[in-house]
Amino acid sequence: MTQRSVTLRLADPVAGEVVAAAGLRPRFEAIRAELAVPQEFPADVVAEAERVAAQPLSLPERDETDLPFLTVDPPGSLDLDQAMHLSRDGEGYRVRYAIADLECFVEPGGVIDTEARRRGQTIYAPDQRTPLHPPVLSEGAASLLPGEVRPAYVWDIRLDGRGEHSAAEVYPALVRSVERLTYTVVQEAVDAGTDDERLVLLREIGEKRIVLEQERGGASLPMPDQEVDQDEGGFRLSLRPLVPAEDWNAQISLLTGMVAGEMMLHAEVGVLRTMPEPSERTLAQLRRIATALGVGWPAEQTHGDLLRSLDGSNPKHLALIHESMVLFRGAGYTAFDGGVPELVEQAAIAAPYAHVTAPLRRLVDRFGLALCATISAGEEAPAWVRRALPTLPDLMEASDRLAGEVERATMAAVEAASLVGRVEETFDAVVIDVPQGQGDLEIQVVDPPVIARAKGTADLGAQVTVRLTGVDLAAGSATFEVT
Repeated sequence: MTQRSVTLRLADPVAGEVVAAAGLRPRFEAIRAELAVPQEFPADVVAEAERVAAQPLSLPERDETDLPFLTVDPPGSLDLDQAMHLSRDGEGYRVRYAIADLECFVEPGGVIDTEARRRGQTIYAPDQRTPLHPPVLSEGAASLLPGEVRPAYVWDIRLDGRGEHSAAEVYPALVRSVERLTYTVVQEAVDAGTDDERLVLLREIGEKRIVLEQERGGASLPMPDQEVDQDEGGFRLSLRPLVPAEDWNAQISLLTGMVAGEMMLHAEVGVLRTMPEPSERTLAQLRRIATALGVGWPAEQTHGDLLRSLDGSNPKHLALIHESMVLFRGAGYTAFDGGVPELVEQAAIAAPYAHVTAPLRRLVDRFGLALCATISAGEEAPAWVRRALPTLPDLMEASDRLAGEVERATMAAVEAASLVGRVEETFDAVVIDVPQGQGDLEIQVVDPPVIARAKGTADLGAQVTVRLTGVDLAAGSATFEVT
């Protein structure tokens, strides 16, 4: 979860005017230069990627190309890490989840591996993405594109009638996706009453896994995506409400990561994605804020249940959602080899969890996948994985910081650009934070959807009118004043 995400729930998208690209592209380039974002791949990395794309280092012996896998991704995605095949299994379900197998293309210690460790993950900006692997692999030979035979790690997970997993294994195999769908297409089909069993099962399994998440005490913030789309030669800032299909799809990925975490703990070797439970002090502070806002929070209600009950269209709930970000701090990676670490859970998921579903875009997943496949087969963990384990937390945390800095800086630039030429205009806003001792309020402007500082006084959760007093495109900032 990114701390920058906007927290306004809407029934329909809110989109600002198209912002001309001329002033923003140089700013995006400057941000990448300032933050030392990797640029072009070195020539030897490109040459090696082209070689292994044409002739992989190895291919799985097992062939499961007769299973009609499908992918569900955002529109236009080419780096397709995951494909699924869902079926009924007696009173329960069988989830087969294919994840791109980069081990067939990346030699441990080779030039692609070395460059990937330097990058850590794909870095996204409004005008371009900086990929973890050369596109000839991540958008070509290793991507689970429809109609193509690809090497993959196949997770074969059995669920009971409630959606609880009862058995699981993972193994390398050749697979073929037969169709690429988007979240919107899936949602529209389900809403229209489709009889497509694939989509019916995605909803059925997803909803059951959501119930189980609630029972475990999992928690998430009810926020949509703040997006910047290229449009009409420029960029448009918008808030896109999440559709249920995204959550159903995410539950399949979460299930797989939870199974991976359990495998690693059982074998006493691996790298988990961890996050501590919020402290009693943090929860007590949030309860005081809820009380001040007039938001009911019964003593027996967990913070996860509270968050699920909040409505971002209510200004006071919006402010509480923003303040609740304190509950999600401290996420990191915990590597271990021999014994079990003290912290094993990802508190927002309320279970042990490992990143294994996005190897095209995130470094750590490649190691977790290879490790789990050997654990599942009853074999020793690969030596190259064991050697890398102690280094992965620092590599991933550094790349997480860089990705967050790029996202915040580029989003701030678009927000500022969307306000150029509107100084002295007034806007509707909600006060989402009253920082102690800093003098300024933090506000959520409704349209265009930006977060900014404002001079003045107002209560947390108050609906206010603010006047735009200045815009600095180079700094990516806008200043307001409560009228």
